[in-house]
Amino acid sequence: QVQLVESGGGLVQPGGSLRLSCAASGSTRNIYVMGWYRQAPGKQRELVATMTNGGNTNYADSVKGRFTISREIAKNTVYLQMNSLKPEDTAVYYCYAWRTLLPRECWGQGTQVTVSS
Repeated sequence: QVQLVESGGGLVQPGGSLRLSCAASGSTRNIYVMGWYRQAPGKQRELVATMTNGGNTNYADSVKGRFTISREIAKNTVYLQMNSLKPEDTAVYYCYAWRTLLPRECWGQGTQVTVSS
């Protein structure tokens, strides 16, 4: 099993920045993808950004050019730098990991990001 612990959420004004961090522990050896999803009130959970061990990234169209995902593979950590935040970015952000062994998908407990003046 893999445990994912997020940090870095909070309240920020529109146009501001936040950096989320997620540290994985446990059976991390077989992690191939790490990333972030988010869920706003009344909406389905959606992809924000992911990155493979090889550095391939995938971003939601709504965050391209504003958010940047990065990883420190040796530290089993993934980051999400969020710039030019908008009120519609308000959501609970979940850390995500995909392993080559079962169980494949792992989730963190979530961290709240609120963008409001």
